[in-house]
Amino acid sequence: MRVGQEVQALPRRLAASERLIQAAHPALIHVAAAVLIDARRRVLIAQRPAGKHLAGAWEFPGGKLEPGEAPRDGLARELREELGVEIDSPRPLMRLKHRYPYGEVLLDVWVVRRYRGSPRGLDRQTLRWCDRAALIGADLLPADRPILEALKLPERLRQPVTASYRVIRAQAFPAVRSDAAPMGALPAPLSTSPLSTSLVGTVLVGASLLGATCAEEAEAEAAAAAGADFIALDAVLEPAELAALCSRVMVPLFARGVSLERAWALGATGVNALV
Repeated sequence: MRVGQEVQALPRRLAASERLIQAAHPALIHVAAAVLIDARRRVLIAQRPAGKHLAGAWEFPGGKLEPGEAPRDGLARELREELGVEIDSPRPLMRLKHRYPYGEVLLDVWVVRRYRGSPRGLDRQTLRWCDRAALIGADLLPADRPILEALKLPERLRQPVTASYRVIRAQAFPAVRSDAAPMGALPAPLSTSPLSTSLVGTVLVGASLLGATCAEEAEAEAAAAAGADFIALDAVLEPAELAALCSRVMVPLFARGVSLERAWALGATGVNALV
């Protein structure tokens, strides 16, 4: 099967995967949510109406998937029903799990910049457009809080150290995430360029997200389990392998050796362009 045909077949495979997940974890509540961004770079949040669990809290719009429904299809349906908008070309941001008293939620999060229509609260919910500063101060649901950090990541990883994140090798993670490891003892960044070395001890120590470069699937899963905030693949995976890994790893993942559009189609957050 050609790569293009294989990518086209992935939605059917992923829908089948969702059915397997739901069958294996009947108590798991699978939800698709959108970070909807307007032309002024504001983000839309919705307040949960009276009568719903955690009423009054704010969340990214979306809702529960129907049995066997692919996350992207469920996202489009939910935003049509909740907001009255038609979305186009959403891109994956991350997957995450959160346990509430009533059950565990699996959240598929997408960034939506292209949509038709003006969002309206069709489910009796109050809507609010927020700039990034207001978004940080909003009373978001606990499951939605990690999304704020993931939004700091670029679509293409080009630098190993920035004000928002740093990237180290996967083997260093057990030591870095250990309670015994002081922040000042963090490993040097992957590059020894003047930019990277000048940031050691300043941005390097203060950056909020810590990512891991991984050479294989097992290493990526282990790094995520060890506390990596995101994964940057060093290896080029087959399309089906990349899609499966994206569905298993509960942190943003950056693919190697594919275009940005192909990475998104397979479920990755973006591409790893680190040299």
